[in-house]
This record gives sequence, C-alpha cells and structure tokens, in this order.
Amino acid sequence: MLRNLGLTSWVLSDGKAGDELQALSLAEALDLSPEIRRVRPSAPFAWAMPWGPVDPRERPGAHNSPIAPPFPDILIASGRRAVPYLRFVKSASGGRTFTVYLKDPRTGPATADFIWSPSYDRLRGPNVLTTLTPPHRVSPESLAAARAHPDVRFAPLPHPRVAVLVGGDSRHHRFTGQDIARFMDHLTALSRTGAGLMITASRRTPSRLREGLVELAARHGGFFWDGAGENPYVALLAQADTVVATADSFNMIGEAAATGVPILVFEPTGGHRKLKVFLEDLKAQGIVHPFEGRLVGQPYQPLNATFEIARAVAEGLARHRRTLGLPDAAFSLENS
Repeated sequence: MLRNLGLTSWVLSDGKAGDELQALSLAEALDLSPEIRRVRPSAPFAWAMPWGPVDPRERPGAHNSPIAPPFPDILIASGRRAVPYLRFVKSASGGRTFTVYLKDPRTGPATADFIWSPSYDRLRGPNVLTTLTPPHRVSPESLAAARAHPDVRFAPLPHPRVAVLVGGDSRHHRFTGQDIARFMDHLTALSRTGAGLMITASRRTPSRLREGLVELAARHGGFFWDGAGENPYVALLAQADTVVATADSFNMIGEAAATGVPILVFEPTGGHRKLKVFLEDLKAQGIVHPFEGRLVGQPYQPLNATFEIARAVAEGLARHRRTLGLPDAAFSLENS
C-alpha cells in the first residue's frame, strides 16, 4: 500500500456522484485526506466547459470560491466542468500543484500533469495511463476483512449467494416497464433455484423496480438493504458466489470485477458505445456474462486497477517534486 507523508490535497468535481467517487477512491488509495471542492458554474460559462474559462463568480476572492488558496500539493479532478478550474489552479499555483484528471478531459493530454483514462476512450499520451476498470474503493484488504468477519445479516441465506447490484435510470439508460418485468422474471427464476439473493439498490432505482425487489426478497427469503444499519455493499460483494449487476454504471461493474466471481449483467433500454466496448472487453476475459435468470461463468483472477493508478500518480508526483526542488519523499510504499 501507499503511505502519504504529509501532502495536502483536494478532490475537485462538479458534484456528480460517479465522478466524485472515482476521485475519492484514488485519494484513499494514496492515503490522502482531501478537501472536497465542488464547482457550480452558471450559464453562459457552464456551456463553454471544458474549453472555456472559470466562472468569474467562482474565482478566488469571490464568496465561497471552490478554488480559494492555499492551493494543495495534489489536486484530483473529474467531470468536464472541473477542467477549467483544474487549469486555473495549476497556473495560479505557479505549477507547484500536481494535477490529476480522471477520464478524458476532451481538451488533450496537456490538461493535467497526470491523466487516467479508461481504455475504451481514445485519449493517449506520455502522461496518460489507461486501464480497463476505474479506480474504486473495493480493495483486496476490504474484501478480505469482510470475509474474515461476515455480516450477520447474511447468515440465514443459502449458497450459492448472489449479490444483486441495481442501479437505475441514467443519461444513457432507462428502465421501461418491459425491462423491469424481464429483470424481475430473471431474478425470480434465480431465487427458485435456491440461490440466496443479497440485493442493494440506488437512489436512481425506479420506485416500481424497488418495490418489486423488496417483495421478491420477502417472498424468497432474500436480503434487501433498506438503508437501515451499516451499508453492506462491500460485505455482500465479499460473500457473493456470483454478482448480478445492471449495466447503467461503469463503477458498479468495475467494483464487482474486484471479487473474482462471475458477473451477470442485465442491460436495460438504451446503451452507449463506450459501455459496449467496456462490456465486450470484460466478456472476452470471461468476467462478464449476460444475465438470463441462471448462474453461468467461472471464477477468475480479480481485476482491480486502483493501486496501479495510485502508484503511477505517486511516481509522477515524485518526478514533479524533484523537478521543482521540493522534498522528494511524498509517499512510501509498504508491502506493495
């Protein structure tokens, strides 16, 4: 693991949950304790992003500016509206702040000192690292801890146990009535085989689907997390023999791939070219399979790029600090 030796840091985003989660996950892997800074540019400045300037109402000196100094040693940003703010901090800090951007900023590799981009994006460059799965918080250590101390809420469930990760409507996907009926039919068929379902939904899950999931868990003795008690997300991944996930979240499928168990993907109406490439790459490795109401697939070597990304950031930052004549030992590597 990496151990931070006293760096200051920001996570900068436009507040979109998926983007911010990736940035926070990377910060956690780097042992950082970042300040969370959220940008909220107004029109017409928001329309020109990521290419345009920072909204003057959010520049340093403005009330509640998200980029007021002192500037951090390292800034991790994600979301296209964050791009002009990242560039501003880089310039205003005199180049001292090491800037990291997650995903394709659309403004080229020179946008930040280091860029992580998913392999299905086209961005390439000497400061760009591409991996198939994104950074996330489901680490080998957290899974091992959850397996060593199983969540008692799952104790009554039979094997095989199936983690059911349910997203919802998004920019590119929509759960129609037919999608909900088809998904519920598949889950019901799985329950009837004797599998123990461990279900978690999201804030985006349509109410009709959520109600169906609650009823299904009650009828077949499964588990549905209703928000009470500790979030069991990592625990249910750790206990799963198979994962069922809806295809509306790259993060959710990337996290599931860290388990090493088969992932069965349900695709609602819609889709996106990048998602198709992502899923096809995972299918080619035997990790992902279509969900059709039955268990398929074999275990595989867990896929987790988070530490690879964190290590590349740490190495880039070390080079950056040496160039500026700053103290060199920003991180130490332990048991890595």
